[in-house]
Amino acid sequence: MYKRIVIALDGSPLAEQALPHAAAQTEQFGAELTLLKVLEPLPEVTYSSPVAVRAAEEMSAQLASDYLEGVAARLREQGLPVQVVTLEGKPYVQIVRYAEEQQADLLVMSTRGQSGFSRWLLGSVADRVVRGATVPVLLVRCQEDCKE
Repeated sequence: MYKRIVIALDGSPLAEQALPHAAAQTEQFGAELTLLKVLEPLPEVTYSSPVAVRAAEEMSAQLASDYLEGVAARLREQGLPVQVVTLEGKPYVQIVRYAEEQQADLLVMSTRGQSGFSRWLLGSVADRVVRGATVPVLLVRCQEDCKE
């Protein structure tokens, strides 16, 4: 049923709560798993040097790649085929776009499970992804012990 599964990660323990679910689906269906992290562009600061901003962006990209490779190594030890991808832009836009372009069969991500005013005020990447995605989305609700 699923051949290409994408899990969106942001480096947080909350996001990683979806990993066992994505891994189980990957194993169950013999699928390929992609770990996706979207880097938001750094805000422009009037007094910052373009060279310093570029260096910070490069460092951020390297840290993201190192993080994803570490997660991928743990999954590969379980015998799962895993690839890593980092993109830059608005997370919900890039997650939806990537899943569609790669013809993903399933998109997995975690959610805090906020509702009401908190959700409206803070926004929800998961909510925006669900509303914008054209592929099935599996949301894993954060357990009470998650920190963020």
